[in-house]
Amino acid sequence: MNAFDTPTSKPSSTHSHKPSTSKLFTSLNQAVWRWHFYAGIIFAPFLLILAISGSMYLFKPQIEGYLYKDMLMVQNVGTNAMTADAIIGKTLSGYPGTTISSVTIPDDPELTVKLTAIRNGISTTMYADPYTGNITGILNSDETFSAFFKKMHSELVIGGTWANRLVELAACWAVILVITGLYLWWPRNKSAIWGTILPRLSKPGSRLFWRDLHAVPAFWLSLCMLVLIATGLPWSGVLGSQIDKLANATNTNYPPYALSFMDKPVSVTVTKDVANDVPWATENLPVPTSAFGDYVPLAVQDVVEIADKQQVNLPYTISMPQGKTGVYTVSTSHTKPGNDATLHIDQYSGAVLTDVRFKDYGLMAKGVTLGIALHEGRLFGLANQILGLITCIGIMLMVVSSYFMWRKRKPQGKLGAPARPKDRRITIGVMIIMLVLGVLMPLVGLSLIIVLLLDLLIIRRIRALKHWFSA
Repeated sequence: MNAFDTPTSKPSSTHSHKPSTSKLFTSLNQAVWRWHFYAGIIFAPFLLILAISGSMYLFKPQIEGYLYKDMLMVQNVGTNAMTADAIIGKTLSGYPGTTISSVTIPDDPELTVKLTAIRNGISTTMYADPYTGNITGILNSDETFSAFFKKMHSELVIGGTWANRLVELAACWAVILVITGLYLWWPRNKSAIWGTILPRLSKPGSRLFWRDLHAVPAFWLSLCMLVLIATGLPWSGVLGSQIDKLANATNTNYPPYALSFMDKPVSVTVTKDVANDVPWATENLPVPTSAFGDYVPLAVQDVVEIADKQQVNLPYTISMPQGKTGVYTVSTSHTKPGNDATLHIDQYSGAVLTDVRFKDYGLMAKGVTLGIALHEGRLFGLANQILGLITCIGIMLMVVSSYFMWRKRKPQGKLGAPARPKDRRITIGVMIIMLVLGVLMPLVGLSLIIVLLLDLLIIRRIRALKHWFSA
């Protein structure tokens, strides 16, 4: 919720208050508005990118189902499906230089088997007819529809750690935008309902018109935006890792007894490093080792039978062992979170070394898992997708309207920032609140320090910049 205009839903009169109270109230509004303005003008472009990419990713199943229909769907459903080993063997013989890293067993007889592979050093996704073993399509894993919009959503397409941190920073500041926006535009009297709860659209193109297109959707969608942001943060690089550490430290991720191999593995390898389609709660689950000896490894079909015996819900992915002491990993970040499963299986004996299900998750892990499903639009089907889409469209409308608001009130030769509060107590008080938020969200704290240093050391010392940033 990034506003660039003066809030109009404040009380029209403060005669009933003492003069000092009125000044404090005015200074508080100026301080909050100033933070709201700067956060909006800096991060609005990133929020627009996140909203566009997020709205597209929400409908990934439908869009990819249409784009890749010939690859994903079986032309003729047979009576007997080939074993996983037969499909893999036919693929390797037909496509020399291919290494299969995982195979996904579908939950529909009309769907193809998904093979994740490395071909000539390139990460590749291959689809095989389960009845003939023929490959129906090959895609570069990094160039699919979902891969593109996922990278846009998490790394702004350019990729890398810096881009990911910038996305996290924008998401964290969006929380502050929503909170400050709610304060600025919360209805304080009956007449304030117009422009806060209901829009005034009688004068298209006016500043009031754009202000209401910004404030009203923001007011109605504020809770949805906060939930959308909060459910995306577990994936973030800085705050997300802190959430995971907290969950593990308090045993609210998964309890120790979920690790059936008991002894802590010597290896520091975690599940996300060796497997695909891993639930968030078990991404950092330690990987045990197979009891290596003069043994013959199990066939992949044997692992399929073990997974079925353990009642792992389809679809699930079997990731191949890495090395002689590696394990098979059966995992599913299921459309229905309650069906999540992560199993590590000894590649020789077939012993189930680790078996963690949704029921084993702690309170925090369950909450995050449900939140992620909500964020991705798969918690309660099409209605979830539509709710997410409405929220994303609302964010786009807020960003676009805020730009026109700003342009209509921006003075010539100046940025058009709100005036500094005259009461220093308010300035200090709001700054303390911002620093507390900075402690809770480390990247926000770092950005606050950088902004304060820029203001003190550069902006205030260069006359042209000081004039540009003045009210």
